Amino acid sequence: MAADLIRYDVLTQEALRGVIRKVIAEVAQTGLPGEHHFFVTFDTLHPGVRISSRLRAQYPEEMTIVLQHQFWDLSITDTTFEVGLSFNGVPERLLVPFRAIKAFVDPHASFGLKFDVPETAGNAVPAGTANTATTGTEEMGPPLVGAVPSPLKEAAEAEAGAEGEEPKEALAKDEAGKEGAEVVSLDAFRKKNG
Repeated sequence: MAADLIRYDVLTQEALRGVIRKVIAEVAQTGLPGEHHFFVTFDTLHPGVRISSRLRAQYPEEMTIVLQHQFWDLSITDTTFEVGLSFNGVPERLLVPFRAIKAFVDPHASFGLKFDVPETAGNAVPAGTANTATTGTEEMGPPLVGAVPSPLKEAAEAEAGAEGEEPKEALAKDEAGKEGAEVVSLDAFRKKNG
């Protein structure tokens, strides 16, 4: 197999992060449209992430936040977004670089992205274990360190917990309406066209 000197995988991930940047920027200006809401999973060890020491102790490696009903002061730059959220009744302000995002899911649209988080001191990913960006309801390619479940499954379980339902019931509801979703894997694309 020929060496990819252009690094299409990196370029594709940056383009997909641009999609998230654009969506969050629009929400910051006009609010969430309709029933759309987002689950954003990010690496809490990534340089530039700013969260309270209380949250860092509770989420030492990664954290998933929900942008739905109760968030405020959403702002965005070219490289980060900042948002106010409440955790167990305690207001917090979070700053998240787009490069720290590991997964982004909009369950209403059956849309999900999963990313490689770039290696940094303190969160180096062993060779051969980094996942590629995917869209849809299923995960493809090798798992992330710690075998993170698919973003839509996490989203359904988190949403169920927030609404008081059993996670499996919410996941069943979530998956029932998304049978036609297509999964696109960068690895599969590379093998098919490379």
